[in-house]
Amino acid sequence: MKNEVQVTFPAFVENASLARLIVMGVLAPLDVDTQQLTEIKTVVSEAVTNAIIHGYEGNPSGLIELNVSLDLRHLSVVVKDNGVGIDDIEQAKQPLFTTKADEERSGLGFMIMESFTDALTVESSSGVGTTVMFQREIV
Repeated sequence: MKNEVQVTFPAFVENASLARLIVMGVLAPLDVDTQQLTEIKTVVSEAVTNAIIHGYEGNPSGLIELNVSLDLRHLSVVVKDNGVGIDDIEQAKQPLFTTKADEERSGLGFMIMESFTDALTVESSSGVGTTVMFQREIV
């Protein structure tokens, strides 16, 4: 079974739940255990929330693109923003690094995403935006 969904939505914090629902909808035909679903929802939430808070700096006029693909039991998800971008991706991936310490951000987002995926790729250009891609085999 191959299924693919592409959607664009405004950068409202509430739309992180919309993104999770879309991914869960694509996975619905499979018998996915609760732990895997929770981990996948966490990664989607982190990627979308990062785009909203860091990419668009909370400006809801930005748009987030979500692409979800399921081929047999291989899930691929892409979250893209056209926000401010990340100057140093390796620094951003360091545990506890955050550009929003005053907003009580923990700086663990990328570490969490990497631990719950089989592969995580981040591409970004300052002033152009960020694309977060991850893959996960559904067992």
